[in-house]
Amino acid sequence: MKSTKKKLYTIIFIFIFCHIELSSQSIQWNPKETGYYQIINNELIFKSTRGKKDLIILSKKELSLNNKSSLEIKNYSFSKDREKILIFTNTKKVWRYETKGDYWVFDLKTKKLIKLGNNLPESSLMFAKFSPDGKNVAYVSKENSVKNAVRNSSTNANIYIENLEKNSIKKITSSNNTKKLINGTFDWAYEEEFDCRDGFLFNEDGTKIAFWQIDANQVRDFLMINNTDSIYSFNIPVEYPKVGEFPSPAKIGVIDLTNENKITWMKIPGPANNNYLPRMMWAPSSDELYVQQLNRKQNHSKIFIANASSGSVKLLMEEKDDAWVDIRNSWPNNDQAGWKFINDGKSFLYITEKDGWSHIYNFNVETKKEYLVTNGEYDVIQPLGIDEKNGIIYFIASPENATQRFLYKTNINGNGSLKKVTPNTLKGSNSYQISPNGNYAFHRFSNYFTKPMNQLISLPNHKSIKNEKSISEKFDPKLKRNSALSFFQITTVDDVIMDGWIVKPKNMDPKKKYPVLFYFYSEPAGTTVLDRYGVGNNRLYNGDMQEDGYVYVSFDGRGTPSPKGRGWRKAIYRGIGKVNVRDMGMGALEVFKKYEFIDTSRVAVHGWSGGGSATLNCLFQYPEIFHTGISVAAVAYQLSYDNIYQERYMGITEETYQDFIDGSPLTHVEKFKGNLLYMHGTADDNVHYQNAELLINELIKHKKVFYFMSYPNRSHGIREENAYPHVALMFTDFLRKNCPAGGK
Repeated sequence: MKSTKKKLYTIIFIFIFCHIELSSQSIQWNPKETGYYQIINNELIFKSTRGKKDLIILSKKELSLNNKSSLEIKNYSFSKDREKILIFTNTKKVWRYETKGDYWVFDLKTKKLIKLGNNLPESSLMFAKFSPDGKNVAYVSKENSVKNAVRNSSTNANIYIENLEKNSIKKITSSNNTKKLINGTFDWAYEEEFDCRDGFLFNEDGTKIAFWQIDANQVRDFLMINNTDSIYSFNIPVEYPKVGEFPSPAKIGVIDLTNENKITWMKIPGPANNNYLPRMMWAPSSDELYVQQLNRKQNHSKIFIANASSGSVKLLMEEKDDAWVDIRNSWPNNDQAGWKFINDGKSFLYITEKDGWSHIYNFNVETKKEYLVTNGEYDVIQPLGIDEKNGIIYFIASPENATQRFLYKTNINGNGSLKKVTPNTLKGSNSYQISPNGNYAFHRFSNYFTKPMNQLISLPNHKSIKNEKSISEKFDPKLKRNSALSFFQITTVDDVIMDGWIVKPKNMDPKKKYPVLFYFYSEPAGTTVLDRYGVGNNRLYNGDMQEDGYVYVSFDGRGTPSPKGRGWRKAIYRGIGKVNVRDMGMGALEVFKKYEFIDTSRVAVHGWSGGGSATLNCLFQYPEIFHTGISVAAVAYQLSYDNIYQERYMGITEETYQDFIDGSPLTHVEKFKGNLLYMHGTADDNVHYQNAELLINELIKHKKVFYFMSYPNRSHGIREENAYPHVALMFTDFLRKNCPAGGK
């Protein structure tokens, strides 16, 4: 229902830029931070921070196979001694991302290139990593019996370890001939909702591997149907726990590589099929594991310390919330854990909303005491990095303007004041990729009238280290006057203050009124109102909305992840489809009052995924306000979506069943009296096409006239086989016919 990172809906998430000057996966720093490695034109280049010339570390020639085409570097990593490079290539998607492919090892001394997993299927290896001594590589191989590799279901997954000196491969986990026992990676729901993908970790000395095991046999398959790739249709099963279903049973094991690969299971209390294990990490210089457990409601988090040899566990700390405990905010390059160890593992930093704001705390492992690192009525939007030597922590925040993003710092000891690092002139969206020791950062800036600009800076002084103008020097605030977009605030009858933007038509006639198109998302997974380049553009409209005479508007209501405090974000608990939709409706009325040139008889609304759900609910619940709607890939019936997302925000059906019903668009179809275009891909593994058919049936039942477009064998983003332009064609045609453009 929500948009996922790095797919069609990056427009929602762009405030956490996943790409700075280059992919965060493609850059690595050398230990002393005298330079960094970057993939340029399919070669691995070392770029100095000291003004020295670039060095080619891995050339196309060295990547060539039999003097033919070179391997394409999708990602890479170094062995700890920097003598070998692990190359990821020939990649394929697993649901959303290209996490499956081939791995090769290049030895920088011998100049030899060796392919891993030769006895395994092509493009079947995942998450390969060197052992600490560089003599072995471990990886997951996940076999699939389904033709469509983009939207597949697991048969099983196992961890393998390959000895580079002996050229031997061992399978070190077993699925016991069980079809859907997943070792070292995750099922659909864990990946989508907890961002869990890479599911195994070496300890520091390389003697043990900790891993997740997901028993997807206890999760029912949802069957998608492929009608286009053969004369006879076939099913595409996806293990998908719907609302009301038990979670996928998960457990954590430790493989002892020095003792015949013996597996010890961590004895984490509680039923595996009624709890989640979303985070895990080795303690520094220790054989202890830190494991986070969430209960089914996701409102009670526990962190256990597990003994890797015996499997015994002890409770370290716990946190409760009346709504949900948010664990999504994790540290960069530390996806397996939502915390950051410091002080040689004696304490760790973590984020919590328990004081009403999203703040960083320092927790002492020995004393079990903690203190607040960041302090004040503002949210830490994203932790970025630490300079432990100088006692500084860096993070993204925006205490004064929820639509903007800046780099801030404070002291790790909790005694320092909040200091803004981003220059005051750069008002807009600033994102950073900070080096491991906190000496440098890749900085990216844009705002609604400025195209993205990049620079490499030193910290903490925020100075460009290259012989070129800094972003501050290149930034031209005068461009602002050429923009048709402006930001606003409105206050509804419910005393809810919302940020929004508006794009007005060109050459407006003050004697005329103009149609308005609202763009909404409105759920906890994303915001739409951000001061960054591209905001206010509608990529679904073929033409120029300003030139044609449309007003374009968006605003963010309660429940969206704006930096406005816990109360704002969690006001939507048990209220998706009610609280957010009322904010949309009441907000629209305030927009009408604020901008008298809007023609309230020509009001349209659109959205995709969660925004598609909001669009349907706006049309159905407030037909006197919204007359025309274009909805794509919506959750029409909340009980049809996955349990992790929907139960996190709505509770469990045993206690809150009616809330799911009341917030579902299906419940309100009877009141619909406007114009609707609905579009959905039949191979949507996220929001199932089932929602389209449920919606269609309900519209038929109530004798409603509507328009519908299905996209055969297309997924949630409807991108396959160049289908997106057709979505835009349908969108534009329907809007122009049912909400005519221009002043009247």
